[in-house]
Amino acid sequence: MKELVEVIAKALVDDPDSVVVTEREDKKTTVLEVHVADSDMGKVIGKQGRIAKAIRSVVKAAAAKEDKKVIVDIMD
Repeated sequence: MKELVEVIAKALVDDPDSVVVTEREDKKTTVLEVHVADSDMGKVIGKQGRIAKAIRSVVKAAAAKEDKKVIVDIMD
């Protein structure tokens, strides 16, 4: 999952080297934290959060195949 989010985020931003995705495991949940440059924050979130919502939908579908729960957080 981490690699999937990383590839999507790097494709969206102007500075792909600044994209960092960290993975944190809770009990049954995996939390993916996406860090991007401040100038690229809007590109990852999108108008009214549409791109962020789409990223979460793709990850949720991929996680459902593996019977896992994954949360994607876009960090400041």
